[in-house]
Amino acid sequence: MTTIPRSRRRFWGDYRFLVGIALIAVSIAGVWLVVSSARQTSPALQATRTIVPGDVLSSDDFRVVDVALGAIAGEYLTPATLEPGVVAARTIREGELVPSSATSDADAMRTTSIVITIGVGVPEAVRTGSPVEVWAAPAKAEGRGFEAPRILLSQATVADVSTQDAMLSQEQASLELVIERSEVASVLEAISDGSALSIVPLGAGS
Repeated sequence: MTTIPRSRRRFWGDYRFLVGIALIAVSIAGVWLVVSSARQTSPALQATRTIVPGDVLSSDDFRVVDVALGAIAGEYLTPATLEPGVVAARTIREGELVPSSATSDADAMRTTSIVITIGVGVPEAVRTGSPVEVWAAPAKAEGRGFEAPRILLSQATVADVSTQDAMLSQEQASLELVIERSEVASVLEAISDGSALSIVPLGAGS
């Protein structure tokens, strides 16, 4: 009996071979896209000073840097998206790239600034942008000494610090604080009734 030999199927006709080639091509294309995206940079704004909530932002507050942000590039402030009159919605540290979420329209802000004077030294950690607690010790009714201190503000942001040597070598400091508008009345009341005010730094960011 004569056996008719079967022709061998060429390997390039095997669908598995074709699928393998396609997967390799897709993998190479994906790597190329990732590398290409990583190399693409776009302009963004970097703060040249510490900016506190409520500060009006201008081009003088930033430098333009080219950075590779990839898909999140649209979430950061650029020279083209910095609009006149926009303000900081939170503390922006010097050197920080500015996300759009850190800005706000001035009319939408619920904060304002107020100046207080404290009769004790300012901790070295306290500087512009530091979050602090404000404590108040009401003056005693008889006019001698103060009551036990209490928290007046659970959080405020330092906008500016200035110190001066008062009489009897006691150092005083004036601090401009950014606070919620709803807290202004209680701070003014503490100032007017002669309460002794002091501050306490908050957290690692202070």
